[in-house]
This record gives sequence, structure tokens and C-alpha cells, in this order.
Amino acid sequence: MSNFRFTSLNTAINRKPKEVTAPSGKISDYFGELTFNRVAMQEFLPKEIYKNLVNAIEKGDKVDRKIADLVAAALKNWAMGKGVTHYTHWFQPLTGSTAEKHDAFLSAIEDGRGIENFQGGNLIQQEPDASSFPSGGIRNTFEARGYTAWDPSSPAFIIDKTLCIPTIFIAYTGEALDYKTPLIKSLQALDKSASAVCQYFDKNITKVVATLGIEQEYFLVDEALFNARPDLFLTGRTLFGHASAKDQQLADQYFGSIPERVVSFMKDFEYEAHKLGIPIKTRHNEVAPNQFECAPIHEEANLAVDHNLLLMDIIDKTAAQHNFRALFHEKPYAGVNGSGKHNNWSLLTNTGINLLSPGRTPKSNFRFLAFLVCIIKALNNHTDLLRGSIASASNDYRLGSNEAPPAIISAFIGEQLTRILDEIEKDVKKENISADQAKELSIGIPKIPEILLDNTDRNRTSSFAFTGNKFEFRAVGSSANCSAAMIVLNTIVADQLAKFKKEVDELLVKNTNKDDAIYSIIKKYIKESKRIRFEGNSYSEEWLKEAEKRELSNIKSTPEAIKAYVLQSTIKLFENNSVLNERELKARYEIKLENYIKKVQIEARVIGDLAINHIIPIAIKYQNVLIESVRGLKELFDETTYKRCSHDQLKTILEITEHINEIKSNVDKMIEERKTANNMPNNEQKAKAYNEKVLPFFDIMRAHTDRLEFLIDDEIWPLPKYRELLFTR
Repeated sequence: MSNFRFTSLNTAINRKPKEVTAPSGKISDYFGELTFNRVAMQEFLPKEIYKNLVNAIEKGDKVDRKIADLVAAALKNWAMGKGVTHYTHWFQPLTGSTAEKHDAFLSAIEDGRGIENFQGGNLIQQEPDASSFPSGGIRNTFEARGYTAWDPSSPAFIIDKTLCIPTIFIAYTGEALDYKTPLIKSLQALDKSASAVCQYFDKNITKVVATLGIEQEYFLVDEALFNARPDLFLTGRTLFGHASAKDQQLADQYFGSIPERVVSFMKDFEYEAHKLGIPIKTRHNEVAPNQFECAPIHEEANLAVDHNLLLMDIIDKTAAQHNFRALFHEKPYAGVNGSGKHNNWSLLTNTGINLLSPGRTPKSNFRFLAFLVCIIKALNNHTDLLRGSIASASNDYRLGSNEAPPAIISAFIGEQLTRILDEIEKDVKKENISADQAKELSIGIPKIPEILLDNTDRNRTSSFAFTGNKFEFRAVGSSANCSAAMIVLNTIVADQLAKFKKEVDELLVKNTNKDDAIYSIIKKYIKESKRIRFEGNSYSEEWLKEAEKRELSNIKSTPEAIKAYVLQSTIKLFENNSVLNERELKARYEIKLENYIKKVQIEARVIGDLAINHIIPIAIKYQNVLIESVRGLKELFDETTYKRCSHDQLKTILEITEHINEIKSNVDKMIEERKTANNMPNNEQKAKAYNEKVLPFFDIMRAHTDRLEFLIDDEIWPLPKYRELLFTR
């Protein structure tokens, strides 16, 4: 094993940057060339069909079969012009990754000849085998039927000579078996509620879309070193590993010069991303060694999620071409920062207004504050559900580790906005406005001072921070499908905006002035949601105590966090907004439990294997070397000299023995607890047992193993060390 380790290390050290394949010149020359975007649609579709398809995309109109046949023909002609031979429905099952089944355009005809064929029916719907995808009990294992259906709002694209058509994925009985279906429904609910509230301020606003910019963090590790670490290979993280003397303490990696080999990789993956219309804008070193981040320009939320999943796939494939492996696990290395997806979320109207961007007039600021306060109120009412939306076995290792937001959900809005909300809560007197504004609004509105753009500092410790014209949800894990969090966020905000409108309308029925009614409900919401706002350091012990006083939950484990999905209040929330029904929510709960159990179970097995088959044999081997050395000393020296010379070696032999015994004993105990957990009657109890009875052994065995790494001869240690994994370029 040691020879393999050092062969791997030497291979990694001697890597040379791959020659960059990305072309020089303007990105705009090839941006989106592999997507059936509106430019391609206009070229390949009749004018009237193009208009109908755009209406379907923008307004949600149904695409009839006649249009679908013409779109399919255009798609086939466009794709075949680029050398495409196959097509697939590209969907997002509840595994957390994407799925696809490729079919050739080829159809057999008489005389043994073939013809390329792709019709509207092939575009609109397919029937992939659904039997092996998670369903949470929605369908029986022997029932394989599931349907994929075209999502026209996300453009088709080409990867490896295959036309990929973004689709939803539903069961034979109609329930959603994917992330995209409820995401689209949540966006529709949000559009409906937000547009209705906008009517109070501007009658021209008839549509509101959620926009999303997803900052993606990831690690790179040399492929040779990756392959020499069974834990990285099988679980995505290092289960053992002594801290490197130097890691991120100096923060000298952050925004530092990007290594040449990494730049070569980045140029290649950005080129592939840009061809697919993914608007990657930013790249930089992150805080931890060998950690990086890329960020796109904001897009409509459904498309942004599709692009993020595509981007992860592109990064993974391109990394392999450069002899790297990309690590999307939230915490691949202990003791250094983990990785997340920072979800920058906002609301954009059909008139081009960002509803979370403060304006220059009292009227626009009044609208801004109405939406801001409704979002904070939604967060306050559903903190546990939002926490559950970002829960996973891997993200549990990252949250609250003084590098990422804690498990406590809170909102940061900045000093200026805090002061304004406090003034409204204290009922600051109204002031008159200009005659022109009074004519437009009928009366003077509440004292709403000018709110300067970007006048809010970034709070990196907050899970949900306002950053000038958007909210940044920082707690989402780097390996996650962002839909899970966005489905919840969109739905709770949609629900709260609907309630806001209902409460305002109830006051209007009583002949209350419109602006007074809006102001009254804003003030009420500010008081009711004050506990969720926190402007300080969310990493601090003081915040933990303060959050407890405010009765904010601090849910640290996935099995506890995801219980929010099956609360009656959650079921009512999702059903009232037509996003998910009770059966679908309970299915997702079961799937999340099962995923958690399997992840911890796999890690437990890998820990046991590494400890028994790799670590302990090497420890015994080195211990025998020391024993032979001690015997030699005894033969060479008198008793006094022997005791003096052998003291430290004897101490090391004893210490190694103690660590070996502890590791073996705890592996045996862990296996017994795992067997007990596996025999639990249901997944809820099983997940609880894995979390409370099995997981604690991980840290115990790691402590003993990492100490052995520090004691044993570097030349025979079987696993690449942190100093090698983190600093190999």
C-alpha cells in the first residue's frame, strides 16, 4: 500500500497542465451554441410557431400536439446539423443527481433501410423505467411505469452528440417523483401571489419570476491521490486524516493566484459551460487549499437549477480530463472549510423591476419594504421547514462548523434596514410628500426614507442574508440539488404574500386607506418576526444562547430536521399552494430518511474496512519494527543505558497498542450498533439509531487513527496525508 501511495504522490507532483482546448477570442461568439435558444428557435421555427412557443414559455400556455410536431422537427434538424444521433429526456429524480436514457433518431423502414425520425410525441413524453428510482412508497417496486414530460421553459441542449430535453418526472398515478415538478409549481404560486401584491403599487406588473444565482464551491484533488484513498473514492470525504501543519490558517489561498494547472482546467470547463448557455462569470480560489468557487450571472430560478446541475457534471468530466477529481462533498476534509452553494435569490417583474432592490422614491421603497417584511415573516414562520430543506448527512458535517452558517436559521438585513424597521415598529410619525406623489398615491405615505443601494454589508455567518438587492441563502450544501431549498423558499414566500394581500384587503373592506392598510400590516409583521432578525456573529456562543431565548430551533441532525416535512402545518402549506400533496411530502420524507441511513451506513462500513484492513496492520508492522529495535538495544547496552535509550520507544509501543485496541474495540461496538439499527422496524427509528448510536463512533475512531498517523513512520503509512491532498497542484 505504501508503494502505491508514493507512486501516486510522485505522479501527482509531476503532473503538467493539460494544453487548453478552449478557444481564444470572445465568449459571445460561441455562447449558447449548443442550446436550442431563442436565436435557434427563430431560425428553425415558423414565425407563428415561434410566437406560440414563446407564449408557452413565458405564460405557461399549453403546447398542443401540432406545435409539438413542428418543434420536434425543428429540434431534430438543428441537432442533426451539429452531428447529433441520439436524444434523451433529461430529468432530476429524487436521487439528487440527473438521469437520462438515450434513444437514437433512427427508425427502421422497409427494405432494411433506416431513417431519422423524431416527432412531437417523442418530444412531449417518454416512459422510462421508474422501478429503481426513489419513490418513498408512491409506487410498488414491481411497478416500473413513470413518465417524463417536456419542460419548454428550459431550452434543450447538446452533450456528446446527444440532444438533451429537460423534463419533469412523475409517477403513473401523477405524483411528482422529481425536483423539477414541485419547483415549477412553487414558482407559479410565487408568481401568482407576488403579482397580486404588486397591483397595490403598479398596475403594469402582471408577472413576477424568481431569479437565482448559484455560487458553486468545490475542491480539486489529484486523481492519483484520490484513487489511493478508499474513503474519498467511496464516500466523497476523508474519514481519517491528521491535520496538516499548514492548511488555511494564513488565509493566503483566498483570492490568491490560481495555479496554472487549475486555470487550464477552469478555462476548459468554462468553455463547455458557455457553449451550453451557462453564464459563468466568476472564478477564484476559496479559503481552504485546493478549494475553488465559480458563479454565474443570475437567471430564472428553474433554468438556474438546471444549469447548476449541468455545471457540476461538466466540472466533474473536465476535472478527469486534467487528472483531477472534483469533490462536491460538503466536508471532504476535517479542520478546513467545507463547501456550499450560495443561493442568491430575488424577484423580478415583467416591467424589469427587482422587487428586492430599494428605490429612489417613497413609493418604490414602500413596495420594497412590503416584500422585504413578508419574506422575513415567511422565514420566521417556517424556520424548521427551511432548515429541513438543506438537511443531509453530508451537510450536517458542515453546518455550524465556524465556517458555514449554523443550523439555526436567522435573517441578516443590515444596520440601515434594521433601523428603518425599528422606526416603523415604534410608529414614527408620517410626513407629507410632494404634490405629484400625493396625486399619484392619494395621500401621504408613511415616513419611508431613501434606502441606498448596496448599503448593506455582507454577513458571512448568517444563513439568510440580505445583500443589497437579493437574499443570499448560504446554508445550502455544495452537493445538493438547489430545488429542494428553493421549493420551500418559494412556497413559504408565496403563502405569506397571499396572506399579506388577504389581510390588507380585509382592512380595505373596512374603508381603510390603501397605504394605511399596507403600512399597518407591515408594522404588524415587523413585530411578529423580530426574533428571526440577527445582525451579529452567528458563529458565536452568545448567539446560541440568544437564539434559545428567542425560541429559535437549533436542529443539528438530518433525522430531526426533516421531520418538518410531515408536520400538518407543512402539509397544509404545500397543499394550499398546490405545490406538493400529503402523499408526495411523506414520500420525500421517507426518501430523505433512507438516503441518510445509507450514507451513514456506507461510511461506517468504509471506516471499519480501513481500520481493520489498512490502519491496524500498518500499526502492528511499525510496532514490530520498534520492538525489534528495543530488543537490539537490550542486547547492545547495559541495563541503565538500555532503560535510558529505550524509554521513548517503549512508550511509543505502548501508545500504539492502546490505539490499536481502542480502534478494534470501537469497530466491534460500531458493527453491533449498526446491526441493531438495521433491525429497527421503520426508517425513522433506523435513522435515529444511526445518528445517535453509530455516528458517534466515527469521531472516536478518527481520533485514535489520526494519532497513529502522527506516530507511525511516514514511509509506511498507507493513505495519502492531508499535506499531500491539500497542496498538490
